[in-house]
Amino acid sequence: MADAAIKSARRVFEIMEFFDRARRPLGLKAICDELRYPVSSGAAMLKSLVTLGYLEYDRKTQTYLPTMRIAVLGRWVSEQLFGEIRMLPLMEELRDRTRETVIVGTQSDISAQYVHVLRSNQALAYSAEPGSLRPLARCGVGLTLLSSKSDEEIDTLVYRSNHAEPTRSHRVALKDVMANIERIRKQGYFFSRGIYSEGIGVIAMPLPQAPFTRSFVIALGGPVYRLERHLDQNVAALHGAIRRFLPRSAKS
Repeated sequence: MADAAIKSARRVFEIMEFFDRARRPLGLKAICDELRYPVSSGAAMLKSLVTLGYLEYDRKTQTYLPTMRIAVLGRWVSEQLFGEIRMLPLMEELRDRTRETVIVGTQSDISAQYVHVLRSNQALAYSAEPGSLRPLARCGVGLTLLSSKSDEEIDTLVYRSNHAEPTRSHRVALKDVMANIERIRKQGYFFSRGIYSEGIGVIAMPLPQAPFTRSFVIALGGPVYRLERHLDQNVAALHGAIRRFLPRSAKS
């Protein structure tokens, strides 16, 4: 029963995330093909979401579309966490200016989590998924999140991360982490070159402290060689977007 409940909950969010990527009405076959659901299970799930008012069904086109109930359901989270910061326009401007994948990440215990992703339209692009988890001490977004913490907190989190890592070669030395932390604190951003995935880089920059003591990072992801080639322009684009979309109160 518990496994069935978890599977059902996961499928609800997978369906909504597919709509978020597709941004158009979708039919049963398209949804089941994309998410690899049995048609019978997919149809039952979609029918339930229609009954609950989260999807609407167009009989003429035989397609589903999220209702406004979905649009407003989590709006308070963005408003409370980011206040006057217009996060989506900030991300869209960055993607338009840099043509790279744009990521907003936050800490989830000993992991960095990608809470929102706008993918690059380039043929060779970083195809990170929203909700993805990365080891906090072994990725660009995670190290940038750690840079705002005290040295004692970093020590504890690195110890816990290493203790939870079954692969010895994936464990990190505290001195190496602290060397990166000092670099981030000095220059205000971090350029990770293939730390987590070979050939993939991330240029990450911290955002001001959000309510509920949450910290967020904005990042560009893409092939290392391309990020390297345009490093100065990419860093300038990050600084510029943050200045334009942050409220004045956060700058002072």
